[in-house]
Amino acid sequence: MSLYREWTKKIEEQQSTGTYGEFFKSYISLEKEAYEEILEKEQKELAGTVKELADGFSMDPVTFMGFLDGINTSLSEELDLEQLNEDSAITLTIDYEKLYYNMLKAKADWLYTLPQWDKLLSGEKRREIRLKLHADSRITVEKIGRNDPCPCGSGKKYKKCCGR
Repeated sequence: MSLYREWTKKIEEQQSTGTYGEFFKSYISLEKEAYEEILEKEQKELAGTVKELADGFSMDPVTFMGFLDGINTSLSEELDLEQLNEDSAITLTIDYEKLYYNMLKAKADWLYTLPQWDKLLSGEKRREIRLKLHADSRITVEKIGRNDPCPCGSGKKYKKCCGR
């Protein structure tokens, strides 16, 4: 079984046994420590085997897969998590702006409020990223004309169907 599948299985087990809250609290602590170290050292690139990197962050390889799952969309080149095992050599090239954006999007306030961000991204840059997230999150509603086909799929004109 791949490490990623072990990670997802572990989460499912925690949810089914009702111990997810404790598990998540423990995971968040490890995740926060890892990001504090990465941001403090301004590490844009991490390389090694999955096991070596996991050990470097005081995580077991399965828990480290959770970390990789979280950071994956913030990398210059995403990893194929399903294919990784303890001996897989990986390189993480972190895009800090993407990382900050994704932390905001995930509402991970324990991460995007870390003081280490102050030296990496200016207050103005973080503000720009927040505004971009808000712009990306807006829902646009397309106005339906009276004579347009009804969006319910009936085949009738809107005015003769749902627009009555």
